[in-house]
Amino acid sequence: MKYLLKIAVIFFTGSTILSAQFSEKSKNFKKHEGLFTFYYDQGNDKIFMEVTDLNKEFLYVYSLSSGIGSNDLGLDRGQLGNEQVVYFKRAGNKLLLIQPNLKYRAITENTLEKKSIEQAFAKSVLFGFKIEEEKDGRFIIDMTDFLMQDTHGVALRLKEKKQGNYSLDKTKSAIDLERTKAFPKNVEMDIILTFTGVVEEKAKLLEGVAPNTKIVTVSQHHSFIELPDNGYKKRAFDPRSGSYPFAYYDYATPVQEPILKQFVTRHRLEKKDPSAAVSEAEEPIIYYLDNGTPEPVRSALLDGGKWWNQAFEAIGYKDAFQLKMLPDDADPLDVRYNVIQWVHRSTRGWSYGSSITDPRTGEI
Repeated sequence: MKYLLKIAVIFFTGSTILSAQFSEKSKNFKKHEGLFTFYYDQGNDKIFMEVTDLNKEFLYVYSLSSGIGSNDLGLDRGQLGNEQVVYFKRAGNKLLLIQPNLKYRAITENTLEKKSIEQAFAKSVLFGFKIEEEKDGRFIIDMTDFLMQDTHGVALRLKEKKQGNYSLDKTKSAIDLERTKAFPKNVEMDIILTFTGVVEEKAKLLEGVAPNTKIVTVSQHHSFIELPDNGYKKRAFDPRSGSYPFAYYDYATPVQEPILKQFVTRHRLEKKDPSAAVSEAEEPIIYYLDNGTPEPVRSALLDGGKWWNQAFEAIGYKDAFQLKMLPDDADPLDVRYNVIQWVHRSTRGWSYGSSITDPRTGEI
């Protein structure tokens, strides 16, 4: 019994020392405060993040902040990956980052019915983070290994396009502090990733854009975003619209109705005066054009983009859609700005629209 008690005391003491060590070391780390508070340890090129709200959902999005520049490869600057609703859950000495399965739901007040759907279909644990410190409901975790992954699938894309077999070289990869920031509604972390490998003999696409086809460096981006409130109202999808639906299966649907539910993907837009035939919006949809856009393309985009407002006028909105130049003091990484990016490629290509949406509702 004495032996067991002694082990318990040593374990507790060790845990206390670990916490004290991190708290002491973090005084020399660069602190960023926003949706999440995180610390940058320059000496070890590590990022530690503070988590206070377990089981609270937020949005995780990965993207490319610098690409390869080939239209045929399709790995462009600003290319978005999948958006995922996630939350942190404690499991022993770890925090698990969990992505729930939103494709299958039970829209009901019956808690047990909801639970039955959650347990019937798989969820995904995206990562397990060792707890570096725990104090007063505050958890410190090391984000570095999670960030230092080929989340966007660059190596797989190069292989699929028959450019070669590449793997991530962490010795040539690092955190990019210029694009690692915190804002009130989002946190952004940028990672310089270098891929090395064996080049295919016919890797002509890479030859045209990479200075060294054996070493390809891009930047991948990780965004942690606050989810919008529950004031958004879903609108049923009509196949005659020619658009694409946002869909899920609702297993709480009455047996005589289809369980597949389809809705429009759209911005939240409401009239200031719902009774008026024409009204300004409570919050207009504003897009900002990348300051790096050259003339005469800049003026053409501004003029052409503003034509969209005619469609909103036709349904009773005044100045509901606006297109402006991004202010010099605004940061395009701040999720409060919708930004149109100017992207260069080595050959002629096409423009494309992509947006971050709430996977729960389809709200842009």
